[in-house]
Amino acid sequence: MEKRYDGRSAMTDESPKGAGPGAIAPDGSATEFYAALPPDDESAALVHGAIPAGASILELGCGTGRMTQPLVGLGHPVVAVDESAEMLAHVRGAETVRASIEELDLGRSFDAVLLASYVLEYVGVDRRRMLASCRRHVAPDGCVIFQRQPPEWYDTVRPSTWARGEVGYELRDLERRAEGVLSATMRYRIGERTWSHSFTTRRLDDETLPATLGEAGLRFDRLLTPDGGWVMARPVL
Repeated sequence: MEKRYDGRSAMTDESPKGAGPGAIAPDGSATEFYAALPPDDESAALVHGAIPAGASILELGCGTGRMTQPLVGLGHPVVAVDESAEMLAHVRGAETVRASIEELDLGRSFDAVLLASYVLEYVGVDRRRMLASCRRHVAPDGCVIFQRQPPEWYDTVRPSTWARGEVGYELRDLERRAEGVLSATMRYRIGERTWSHSFTTRRLDDETLPATLGEAGLRFDRLLTPDGGWVMARPVL
């Protein structure tokens, strides 16, 4: 059953923007596009392998539940949070809460707090407040797991096109605006339907990571992938 949390979003005019058929979430994501994609079993398996069996999970920015469903299937009770009611309507098997990440305060803690989809790197969101929300909801012996672009991606990424099954992807309009800051547009195609997602993102590198986490009462624990794209942190006690 969906719960409504009346927190005000911290998104600004710099925030990502999307276009295309169907509802567009406040972060620019297209509901119809993500609902058409298969479950993200690979990412769910990564998280599952990093936390205890049956650990409770607070999934922030869950979208249409591409990770939610496989995590539930792996035995984890999940509370799935998103600001988009249209996204949450696709989530199955989990308690859902409609809220902005920055303002969320459920008054309870979880074994693991999950923040995927590079949300921490978007210009237009408050990174400190997002991490503070993670800290607010993680149990003293729990962990926070989040996804970032591998730090070198900012220096090596180029415009490109590729496909995965019937889904076409195009990264275009790439502009490096400053050191570690770039703007780009992703275009997606499924059949005759196309969507676009324009964003500006800033690097969260290994050098600044400990201080960034520390400001929110978290400490770096370890990298979960060789490229550094998935990070685990723990609360400072």
